[in-house]
Amino acid sequence: MKKLVCEFTGTMMLTLLACGVAVATGVNYVGTALAFGLVIVAMAYSIGNVSGCHINPAVSLGMALTGKMTWNEFIKYVIAQILGAIAGSALLGAILGSFSSLGANGYDGNSVTVWTALIVEVVLTFVFVLTILGVTDKKENGHATGIIIGLTLTLVHLFGLPFTGTSVNPARSIAPAIFQGGDALSQVWVFILAPMVGAAIAAYFYKYILKNR
Repeated sequence: MKKLVCEFTGTMMLTLLACGVAVATGVNYVGTALAFGLVIVAMAYSIGNVSGCHINPAVSLGMALTGKMTWNEFIKYVIAQILGAIAGSALLGAILGSFSSLGANGYDGNSVTVWTALIVEVVLTFVFVLTILGVTDKKENGHATGIIIGLTLTLVHLFGLPFTGTSVNPARSIAPAIFQGGDALSQVWVFILAPMVGAAIAAYFYKYILKNR
Protein backbone atom coordinates (compact mmCIF):
# COMPACT_ATOMS: atom_id res chain seq x y z
CA MET A 1 0.00 0.00 0.00
CA LYS A 2 2.87 2.39 0.75
CA LYS A 3 4.19 1.91 -2.78
CA LEU A 4 0.81 2.81 -4.26
CA VAL A 5 0.47 5.89 -2.06
CA CYS A 6 3.90 7.01 -3.22
CA GLU A 7 3.02 6.45 -6.89
CA PHE A 8 -0.24 8.37 -6.41
CA THR A 9 1.56 11.24 -4.69
CA GLY A 10 4.46 11.37 -7.13
CA THR A 11 2.21 11.44 -10.20
CA MET A 12 0.00 14.06 -8.58
CA MET A 13 3.03 16.29 -7.97
CA LEU A 14 4.30 15.77 -11.51
CA THR A 15 0.96 16.76 -13.01
CA LEU A 16 0.36 19.67 -10.64
CA LEU A 17 3.81 21.24 -10.66
CA ALA A 18 5.17 20.49 -14.13
CA CYS A 19 1.92 21.04 -16.01
CA GLY A 20 1.39 24.06 -13.77
CA VAL A 21 4.67 25.58 -14.94
CA ALA A 22 3.70 24.87 -18.55
CA VAL A 23 0.42 26.73 -18.13
CA ALA A 24 1.89 29.59 -16.08
CA THR A 25 4.71 30.24 -18.57
CA GLY A 26 2.67 29.79 -21.73
CA VAL A 27 4.63 26.59 -22.41
CA ASN A 28 8.05 28.20 -22.31
CA TYR A 29 10.09 25.33 -23.68
CA VAL A 30 13.09 25.57 -21.38
CA GLY A 31 11.06 26.33 -18.26
CA THR A 32 8.58 23.54 -18.92
CA ALA A 33 11.28 20.98 -19.74
CA LEU A 34 13.18 21.86 -16.58
CA ALA A 35 10.00 21.65 -14.50
CA PHE A 36 9.28 18.09 -15.62
CA GLY A 37 12.89 17.06 -15.07
CA LEU A 38 13.17 18.70 -11.66
CA VAL A 39 9.95 17.14 -10.37
CA ILE A 40 11.34 13.74 -11.33
CA VAL A 41 14.57 14.51 -9.46
CA ALA A 42 12.66 15.61 -6.37
CA MET A 43 10.38 12.59 -6.38
CA ALA A 44 13.19 10.13 -7.15
CA TYR A 45 15.08 11.16 -4.04
CA SER A 46 11.97 11.24 -1.85
CA ILE A 47 9.71 8.33 -2.83
CA GLY A 48 12.18 6.38 -4.95
CA ASN A 49 13.33 4.12 -2.14
CA VAL A 50 9.74 3.02 -1.51
CA SER A 51 8.08 2.63 -4.92
CA GLY A 52 10.93 3.13 -7.38
CA CYS A 53 9.33 6.41 -8.47
CA HIS A 54 7.83 5.20 -11.73
CA ILE A 55 4.99 7.78 -11.68
CA ASN A 56 4.38 6.82 -15.31
CA PRO A 57 2.53 3.78 -16.76
CA ALA A 58 5.08 3.54 -19.58
CA VAL A 59 7.91 3.17 -17.09
CA SER A 60 5.95 0.54 -15.18
CA LEU A 61 5.32 -1.34 -18.43
CA GLY A 62 9.05 -1.35 -19.14
CA MET A 63 9.71 -2.71 -15.68
CA ALA A 64 7.06 -5.42 -16.03
CA LEU A 65 8.29 -6.54 -19.44
CA THR A 66 11.85 -6.88 -18.13
CA GLY A 67 10.78 -8.80 -15.03
CA LYS A 68 11.52 -6.00 -12.59
CA MET A 69 7.95 -6.03 -11.28
CA THR A 70 5.00 -8.42 -11.46
CA TRP A 71 1.98 -7.84 -13.70
CA ASN A 72 -0.22 -7.63 -10.63
CA GLU A 73 1.99 -4.81 -9.32
CA PHE A 74 1.91 -3.19 -12.77
CA ILE A 75 -1.89 -2.97 -12.78
CA LYS A 76 -1.97 -1.51 -9.27
CA TYR A 77 0.77 1.00 -10.12
CA VAL A 78 -1.04 2.20 -13.25
CA ILE A 79 -4.30 2.71 -11.37
CA ALA A 80 -2.51 4.68 -8.65
CA GLN A 81 -0.66 6.76 -11.24
CA ILE A 82 -3.78 7.69 -13.20
CA LEU A 83 -5.70 8.57 -10.04
CA GLY A 84 -2.76 10.64 -8.83
CA ALA A 85 -2.58 12.51 -12.14
CA ILE A 86 -6.32 13.22 -12.00
CA ALA A 87 -5.91 14.57 -8.48
CA GLY A 88 -3.02 16.75 -9.66
CA SER A 89 -5.01 18.17 -12.57
CA ALA A 90 -8.02 18.78 -10.33
CA LEU A 91 -5.84 20.64 -7.85
CA LEU A 92 -4.22 22.68 -10.63
CA GLY A 93 -7.61 23.61 -12.00
CA ALA A 94 -8.77 24.67 -8.55
CA ILE A 95 -5.68 26.85 -8.10
CA LEU A 96 -6.06 28.44 -11.54
CA GLY A 97 -9.79 28.86 -11.15
CA SER A 98 -10.34 27.26 -14.54
CA PHE A 99 -10.18 23.80 -16.10
CA SER A 100 -9.93 25.02 -19.69
CA SER A 101 -6.13 24.86 -19.87
CA LEU A 102 -4.28 22.30 -17.74
CA GLY A 103 -1.32 21.46 -19.95
CA ALA A 104 -2.90 18.71 -22.02
CA ASN A 105 -0.94 17.17 -24.86
CA GLY A 106 -1.99 17.62 -28.47
CA TYR A 107 -1.00 18.20 -32.09
CA ASP A 108 -2.41 20.62 -34.66
CA GLY A 109 -3.11 18.06 -37.39
CA ASN A 110 -1.46 20.20 -40.07
CA SER A 111 2.25 20.79 -39.59
CA VAL A 112 2.14 18.07 -36.93
CA THR A 113 0.06 15.16 -38.17
CA VAL A 114 -1.14 12.22 -36.13
CA TRP A 115 1.68 10.13 -37.64
CA THR A 116 4.27 12.70 -36.65
CA ALA A 117 2.87 12.78 -33.13
CA LEU A 118 2.92 8.99 -32.88
CA ILE A 119 6.52 8.75 -34.12
CA VAL A 120 7.75 11.53 -31.82
CA GLU A 121 6.12 9.98 -28.76
CA VAL A 122 7.31 6.45 -29.53
CA VAL A 123 10.90 7.58 -30.05
CA LEU A 124 11.04 9.86 -27.02
CA THR A 125 9.48 7.26 -24.73
CA PHE A 126 11.92 4.67 -26.05
CA VAL A 127 14.84 6.93 -25.09
CA PHE A 128 13.38 7.76 -21.68
CA VAL A 129 12.44 4.22 -20.64
CA LEU A 130 15.65 2.71 -22.00
CA THR A 131 17.64 5.19 -19.94
CA ILE A 132 15.69 4.25 -16.82
CA LEU A 133 16.15 0.53 -17.39
CA GLY A 134 19.85 0.99 -17.97
CA VAL A 135 20.67 3.36 -15.13
CA THR A 136 18.67 1.41 -12.54
CA ASP A 137 20.39 -1.82 -13.54
CA LYS A 138 23.63 -0.96 -11.72
CA LYS A 139 23.71 -0.35 -7.98
CA GLU A 140 26.74 1.89 -8.34
CA ASN A 141 24.54 4.38 -10.21
CA GLY A 142 22.24 4.69 -7.21
CA HIS A 143 23.39 8.11 -6.01
CA ALA A 144 23.04 9.66 -9.45
CA THR A 145 19.99 7.79 -10.77
CA GLY A 146 17.46 10.51 -10.02
CA ILE A 147 19.55 13.21 -11.66
CA ILE A 148 20.20 11.14 -14.79
CA ILE A 149 16.51 10.29 -15.21
CA GLY A 150 15.47 13.88 -14.54
CA LEU A 151 17.92 15.24 -17.11
CA THR A 152 16.75 12.69 -19.66
CA LEU A 153 13.14 13.75 -19.15
CA THR A 154 14.26 17.36 -19.59
CA LEU A 155 16.00 16.43 -22.84
CA VAL A 156 13.01 14.62 -24.36
CA HIS A 157 10.77 17.53 -23.41
CA LEU A 158 13.05 20.03 -25.13
CA PHE A 159 12.70 18.04 -28.34
CA GLY A 160 9.05 17.06 -28.07
CA LEU A 161 7.36 20.21 -26.77
CA PRO A 162 7.02 21.91 -30.19
CA PHE A 163 5.41 18.79 -31.67
CA THR A 164 3.10 17.29 -29.04
CA GLY A 165 3.74 19.09 -25.77
CA THR A 166 5.68 15.93 -24.86
CA SER A 167 3.81 13.19 -23.07
CA VAL A 168 5.95 10.01 -22.73
CA ASN A 169 3.53 9.39 -19.84
CA PRO A 170 -0.09 8.25 -20.39
CA ALA A 171 -1.21 9.22 -16.88
CA ARG A 172 0.10 12.77 -17.30
CA SER A 173 -1.87 13.01 -20.58
CA ILE A 174 -5.11 11.36 -19.52
CA ALA A 175 -5.76 13.59 -16.52
CA PRO A 176 -5.77 17.07 -18.11
CA ALA A 177 -7.58 15.70 -21.18
CA ILE A 178 -10.46 14.51 -18.99
CA PHE A 179 -10.97 18.03 -17.62
CA GLN A 180 -10.26 19.98 -20.82
CA GLY A 181 -12.29 17.78 -23.18
CA GLY A 182 -12.45 18.76 -26.86
CA ASP A 183 -9.35 18.07 -28.96
CA ALA A 184 -7.35 17.12 -25.87
CA LEU A 185 -9.72 14.25 -25.15
CA SER A 186 -10.18 13.15 -28.77
CA GLN A 187 -6.39 13.03 -29.29
CA VAL A 188 -5.44 11.46 -25.96
CA TRP A 189 -5.36 7.95 -27.47
CA VAL A 190 -2.11 8.95 -29.21
CA PHE A 191 -0.55 9.76 -25.86
CA ILE A 192 -1.65 6.45 -24.39
CA LEU A 193 -0.73 4.20 -27.30
CA ALA A 194 2.58 5.74 -28.42
CA PRO A 195 4.28 5.86 -24.99
CA MET A 196 3.29 2.27 -24.26
CA VAL A 197 4.65 1.13 -27.64
CA GLY A 198 7.86 3.08 -27.06
CA ALA A 199 8.22 1.55 -23.61
CA ALA A 200 7.70 -1.97 -24.98
CA ILE A 201 10.36 -1.44 -27.65
CA ALA A 202 12.75 -0.11 -25.03
CA ALA A 203 12.10 -3.11 -22.79
CA TYR A 204 12.83 -5.63 -25.53
CA PHE A 205 15.87 -3.67 -26.72
CA TYR A 206 17.18 -3.64 -23.17
CA LYS A 207 16.37 -7.31 -22.57
CA TYR A 208 17.65 -8.82 -25.80
CA ILE A 209 20.32 -6.36 -26.98
CA LEU A 210 21.82 -4.80 -23.87
CA LYS A 211 21.36 -7.64 -21.35
CA ASN A 212 21.68 -10.65 -23.65
CA ARG A 213 25.44 -10.32 -24.23
